[in-house]
Amino acid sequence: MSTALSAAAAGFGTGLSLIVAIGAQNAFVLRQGIRRDAVLAVVGICALSDAALITLGVAGVGAVVVAWPGALTAVGWIGGAFLICYGLVAARRVVRPAGVLSADGEAVGSPRRAVLTCLAMTWLNPHVYLDTVFLLGSIAADRGELRWTFGLGAVLASLCWFAALGFGARLLSRVLNRPTAWRVLDGLVAATMLVLGVSLVAGS
Repeated sequence: MSTALSAAAAGFGTGLSLIVAIGAQNAFVLRQGIRRDAVLAVVGICALSDAALITLGVAGVGAVVVAWPGALTAVGWIGGAFLICYGLVAARRVVRPAGVLSADGEAVGSPRRAVLTCLAMTWLNPHVYLDTVFLLGSIAADRGELRWTFGLGAVLASLCWFAALGFGARLLSRVLNRPTAWRVLDGLVAATMLVLGVSLVAGS
């Protein structure tokens, strides 16, 4: 029992270390959480997508992904272009704030658009496949029969992180109840997306 708990704890820690970083997906979830816009859907998509990718990694699909460098290159170009476009949209909001306002005075977007954007940021990022499927899968393989317990810990870490980021972000809404603060946030989001987008295109 203690061995299983150790494997699960290792999976939790490893999974957390891979997702707790400044990235396109986290920046998007944070912004949606602060706006209280389609938070449940966004958190669910991120957590379920990670669970699927971790499962593929633990099952040993990582070797297949690495064997298709052309596919990763294509995903890098598409994902990079998408992030650059999203970064430009965020930059435009800094200069010209727009959108429908909620009762709290926060801009509200389309739930459908939020879902599609979240799916794109999750599945059009080649680093997701290399880190989650290949790296995490390789580490899990070293656990032998306990690799699935390790993977379960990683899935739980993903769920806890995205739930905390999405639903906990609303605590910042009072701080960001001014247009100037939203411009600063959008500026940070724009910078993050543009840097990551350019790096993906350059590395493809």
